[in-house]
Amino acid sequence: MRIAFYAPLKSPNHPIVSGDRQIARLLVRALGLIGDTVEVVSELRSYLPAPDFGMLEDLQRAAASERDRLTALWRSGSPPDIWFTYHPYYKSPDLIGPALATAFSIPYVTAEASFSRRRAIAAWAESQSYVGAAVRAAAVNFCLTRRDKEGLNNNIPEASLAMLSPFIDVTPFAPAPDKGRHKLVTVAMMRPGDKLESYTRLAEALHLIQQRQWTLSIVGDGPCREAVHQLFSGFETDRITWHGELSQPEVAALLSTSDIYVWPGCGEAFGLAYLEALASGLPVVAQDTSGVSEVVTNGKTGLLTQDGDSAAYAAAIERLLDNRSERDLLGSQARLEALETHSLEAAAQRLSEVIGRVRKS
Repeated sequence: MRIAFYAPLKSPNHPIVSGDRQIARLLVRALGLIGDTVEVVSELRSYLPAPDFGMLEDLQRAAASERDRLTALWRSGSPPDIWFTYHPYYKSPDLIGPALATAFSIPYVTAEASFSRRRAIAAWAESQSYVGAAVRAAAVNFCLTRRDKEGLNNNIPEASLAMLSPFIDVTPFAPAPDKGRHKLVTVAMMRPGDKLESYTRLAEALHLIQQRQWTLSIVGDGPCREAVHQLFSGFETDRITWHGELSQPEVAALLSTSDIYVWPGCGEAFGLAYLEALASGLPVVAQDTSGVSEVVTNGKTGLLTQDGDSAAYAAAIERLLDNRSERDLLGSQARLEALETHSLEAAAQRLSEVIGRVRKS
């Protein structure tokens, strides 16, 4: 089976690191476990930073050129068996795949598509219409969160939907035996918006329990570095370790020797860093907000507190600091959950099951 892969927002080959690029790369790897070949068929970035008709027209012309190029390529050779698009939404519609899938009579598949009624304005309305048409035409749309599935079902009830649990390659991550030192850890970019808000809430909570024994390792960097450092400036210098940006092996090594993963998760779709923590055998303390509960189960793999309640968040951290047996139990359950539900192999099995049915229909 040959699979044509396309990510209109950010190609797996894009030079800038981001969650979107990481998920695109993971999908390519998972699909590679079930297909003979997976090819990233276009590098066209179909992204609208603002509702601009002129920019949309430019994208439409560029997409037409890409369709012509692929049409000529496939007619001289052979078309793929599946077209797979990752993350089409109103700012980044797939302007290539649906037409080619129809022209060559191959199944069209999406993952993490989303649709918003609120975006029926200016160029957003037109760009979103492409997303709606693609979702309707898709043989199946994989949803990585229940919220995305509900959104598509409410707006496009005729769409074919299937769940795919968020996943990572768990291989680099594993717990080390020397835990129990009250070592907190978080891994997150330092940028405006939800990330800075999460850092703010984490600092507020830790100030409430600064009399307790703990240290915090912070991994990450970005344009808000100075603002984040200022948030934690009131703590003793030996309590906070600033690691900056680390490679994946370095992150895995740090997680393996930590005790609790702390990140409020404001606005997180689900957070790949949470999955890395679970795979490392760490209980997670987060807020029950956005898509966090898609990967962290309260009372099973971590503790979730009410959004915006810093006192409750501080109490949850304190609870695990004080109770090693609960901490160890949640950590072992977290590790098992990552292996069974959120691994590359589990994702490949799910993709194989659903895409197999699509190809036979």
